[in-house]
Amino acid sequence: KSHEELLIPSTPCRAKTNVMFLKTHKTASSTVLNIMFRFAERYNLTVALPAGQLVHLGYPKTFLASFVEEFQLIGQNYNIMCNHLRFNLSEVQKVMAANTFYFSILRNPIPLLESSYVYYKDSVPAFRISKDVNEYLASPMKYYHPEDYKQNIYARNIMWFDFGYDNNAENNKKYIQAVLKEIEQNFHLILIADYFDESMILLKHILCWDLDDVIYFKLNSRSQDTVQTLTLKSKEQIKAWCSLDWKLYLHFNQSFWRRIEETIGFEKLEKEVNHLRMRQKELMETCLSDQEAVGKDHIKNKALLPFQSGATDILGYNLKQDLDNRTLRTCQKMVMPELQYTSYLYAVQHPHKKRKQLGLPLLWTSFQEK
Repeated sequence: KSHEELLIPSTPCRAKTNVMFLKTHKTASSTVLNIMFRFAERYNLTVALPAGQLVHLGYPKTFLASFVEEFQLIGQNYNIMCNHLRFNLSEVQKVMAANTFYFSILRNPIPLLESSYVYYKDSVPAFRISKDVNEYLASPMKYYHPEDYKQNIYARNIMWFDFGYDNNAENNKKYIQAVLKEIEQNFHLILIADYFDESMILLKHILCWDLDDVIYFKLNSRSQDTVQTLTLKSKEQIKAWCSLDWKLYLHFNQSFWRRIEETIGFEKLEKEVNHLRMRQKELMETCLSDQEAVGKDHIKNKALLPFQSGATDILGYNLKQDLDNRTLRTCQKMVMPELQYTSYLYAVQHPHKKRKQLGLPLLWTSFQEK
């Protein structure tokens, strides 16, 4: 350690264990969910899981406490909440302790909309009836019909919607300022998916977690060949069509870098990001037979196959064959897709309840019993 570092006593902090993550869509949030689930297991914490056969916390309905399994019994004693939900503070507060740390993640609306388009191509009317993303953006109102607004949430201002607001609201300066202020009051931290590693380092510092708590393998990403190229005109059009998300992103992208500067400083940030990437590389070498994510047809253990959607090829991982039990368990958890992990934790936390039927291969149930 340098002379200066020795002079400044590091203030020991305690890891925050009551944490609510608002899981937004197409924002690297499945990777964050995996981090949260592994943290919950490491500290033996109680997760607010979707009730019954639900895989989301009632989404796209506005969240109610009753969407959480055993809420009537457990009450305000959950530690972690991170499955998809549409934010509703008063109901979340019925489930989460008063000292809960609230955070979420945003992504630049330009790549976000293209990602949504491909992923939800078959299920969103506005996407389904347009040829490709550029055609859709050339005249969105031609495809986006107000009467389909419930099915079309992914086609316009999806982040605004996830935070609980009207994604078809008018672009009114006073209204936008009021919403941004409310989000700032409700959330302690907003991360930026476009700077994911920097976000993980900031999260680690603010929550007082270890580096290993925020190490991740990128989950639920898709193969590059399904990416549609946006024209310059389309990119500009997204800023106007999704103007609420655009303002949301610009605002919190600014405050994100301000937080980095105040909390860590850029020099230390760079060091820690490199450290994170080194550790990630080490773990990939330990765990993975291919050293990288592979397409759905190349995933050997179908129990580790991520949910497939739209015109995408959602990537997954193959683990090495000869891992010792402890390493295997760590590696399995690192690559476990969202639905499987949710189902697995549900079986562990609520053993007397009927398992979540995810239409997953039988392999998976034997995996749960190990």
